[in-house]
Amino acid sequence: MSKVKVAVVGCGSISKHRHIPEYATNPNVELVAFVDPILERAEHYAQAHGGKAYSSYTEMLLQEKVDAVSVCTPNFLHAEVAIAALNAGAHVLVEKPMATTAEEAQAMNEAAKKNGVYLMVGHNQRLMPPHVKAKEILDQGRLGKVLTFRTSFGHPGPEGWSVDGRESWFFRQSEAIMGAMGDLGVHKSDLIRWLLNDEVAQVGAFIDTLHKEGTDVDDNATCILRMKKGAVGSLVASWTYYKGGDNSTVLWCENGVIKIDTDPKDQVIVELRDGTIERYQVGAVATNEKQTKSGIIDEFIDSITKGQEPRISGEEGLRSLNVILAAFESQATGKIISL
Repeated sequence: MSKVKVAVVGCGSISKHRHIPEYATNPNVELVAFVDPILERAEHYAQAHGGKAYSSYTEMLLQEKVDAVSVCTPNFLHAEVAIAALNAGAHVLVEKPMATTAEEAQAMNEAAKKNGVYLMVGHNQRLMPPHVKAKEILDQGRLGKVLTFRTSFGHPGPEGWSVDGRESWFFRQSEAIMGAMGDLGVHKSDLIRWLLNDEVAQVGAFIDTLHKEGTDVDDNATCILRMKKGAVGSLVASWTYYKGGDNSTVLWCENGVIKIDTDPKDQVIVELRDGTIERYQVGAVATNEKQTKSGIIDEFIDSITKGQEPRISGEEGLRSLNVILAAFESQATGKIISL
């Protein structure tokens, strides 16, 4: 089988740590183009992996016949670049949040359908081993119905992660549109929907900039969610967990509790009402400091080579995005928002 020809648009940290190295180690991939407005960044990867460097994605799409494109740009460009690539007949993997409005996300999904290509969103939390294990346990049904939950994602902020540090686009509202909520909160809205096999019905939220100086994007969000099947829980996203970062989820169920990533050794712990305790060591959740293979790239390439719609589709991405957008609406109006 011929290799999937891939272009990476945006050569910042997510490309550096995830997309490019994971494409490079996938035997079914040929990296053919790298795009970044700072051309030296694209050239660096073209020299390392072959392929050509471009400073403009429109130029790249005119010059190259690519099978697939990774969109790793600032948030405000996700829809624009994705739609251009989809219209050029390429499958697209877009970083999260997939777009900054529901209309943009809808337009992306329509472009994928119209052109007969796949759109996948980089919600890698679904593929992390502890979450896969927890989902398997939940789906067995022995814990019974999920009644309440809490899920959170907090770290010290993107300045330690982004290639541009404190000067990063993450802190500029015109480019990021949203802060911690778009960066981290959307991971958790996606995770909770998937784990519970349920949709969010209502959202109430407090979203604010509490500590990051000189930025107008949110650095903290605390949300209450009610799910369609009745479970109620909290979702927290923070860029100010300067010590003790958190990426944990706890689900309290009829027959016990399941704790994910709350313990340094046992990534999944199940405590049943009859007193039995099960501990699972299945591999750690990735952190900014300790990158583990996300599985997202292999999943994307797999779906292309097998001709199967990606499990983490644009439709799924839109549902997870809608939760975040509802949270911002709740903050703006002081009301509980129904989805």
